[in-house]
Amino acid sequence: MLFLYNLVVSIAGVFLKIVAFFSPKIKLFVEGRKNVFTVLEEKIAPTDKTIWFHSASLGEYEQGLPVIEKIKEKYPSHKIIVTFFSPSGYEVRKNNTVADVTIYLPLDTKSNAKKFLKLAHPELAFFIKYEFWLNYLKELENNKIPTYLISGIFRDNQMFFKWYGGFYRKALSAFTYFFVQNQKSKEKIETIGFKNVIVSGDTRFDRVAAILERDNTVDFIEKFKNNAPTIVIGSSWPKDEALLAEYINQAPSTVKFIIAPHNIKQDQISSLKSQITKATVLFSEKDNITDLSKFNVFIIDTVGLLTKIYSYGTIAYVGGGFGNPGIHNILEPATFGIPIVIGPNYSNFAEAVELVKIGGCIVISNEAELKQSFDRLLLDEDYLKEKSQICKSYIQENKGATKSIMKIVS
Repeated sequence: MLFLYNLVVSIAGVFLKIVAFFSPKIKLFVEGRKNVFTVLEEKIAPTDKTIWFHSASLGEYEQGLPVIEKIKEKYPSHKIIVTFFSPSGYEVRKNNTVADVTIYLPLDTKSNAKKFLKLAHPELAFFIKYEFWLNYLKELENNKIPTYLISGIFRDNQMFFKWYGGFYRKALSAFTYFFVQNQKSKEKIETIGFKNVIVSGDTRFDRVAAILERDNTVDFIEKFKNNAPTIVIGSSWPKDEALLAEYINQAPSTVKFIIAPHNIKQDQISSLKSQITKATVLFSEKDNITDLSKFNVFIIDTVGLLTKIYSYGTIAYVGGGFGNPGIHNILEPATFGIPIVIGPNYSNFAEAVELVKIGGCIVISNEAELKQSFDRLLLDEDYLKEKSQICKSYIQENKGATKSIMKIVS
């Protein structure tokens, strides 16, 4: 089966090079991996001490960030190597300041794994949440490098738990410890013989809790908001925006809206703006505006600002709940104590399930329910405060995963 796995990876590598001619995202995926070994040779000397973190994409990087920062504090003389699998993670965080080297992870072939670990020669390795690359894990184990899984989740549908997944189960022996998010994951992996499992929780709570300790001021948002009740719409998709535009157009002029779409391509931004009849300004236009407070809607056609913008919200709507696999990050608005409204597809996200259950998050399925939810939150101050406190408390009560991990990692 391992032979078949290696064959599939090799074929995928050739296939991706062909697809790259037609797909800008796959082109980034392919082109970004061409100089990985050269970068490692230039930035990592044979005498350097290093620690390696791997994340699939942006979400996993953010999830692992609290641990990366603590490891950096604990091992100040070590160089931190961060790898990404996906362009959507690498392209956004390639200039981060926490890592000494940020690169794509070469495809999981035997030769790539051997060469990568020879050049990177990490003393510790961390995989964040998932992405179990068999050749890399095998080489880590062969080289006796302590390897940890951070914020792991194990479910029935993963290959480890299938009758044909023996070669995947064997790869898990590379891990020194599994730090998992919940008791179910611990019990699941224990069924296949692993006892080196600790329920540490989800490091994302530590990351979002730490957001409150930094400066979240955004001057132009402050001018736009002008102390008005404000609904922040984060990571919206067209299906979300169709419902939201209807509400925005009939909402009282005293309510402000900030929209940070998931896709900021010009055609989609233009389409969104054309649906809104209220006075609307784009981030890209703001420098030409003398008085932002006269606008009712602010569309953020750039990336990297949403977290800070949530701090200005009275209510948050988090997009993705009308698509597949579902909603985007609800923990960021929750940490600011903002009630959250989402679409119906959220069952794959444990934090959303829990926040819905305890009442901090409201689920809507249509325009009428959206209007009812927004109107009540805007008009009923006690109801708003109740939902806000639930969200804030939820974050505070679930932080601490990073501390648990650092007690074990030597």
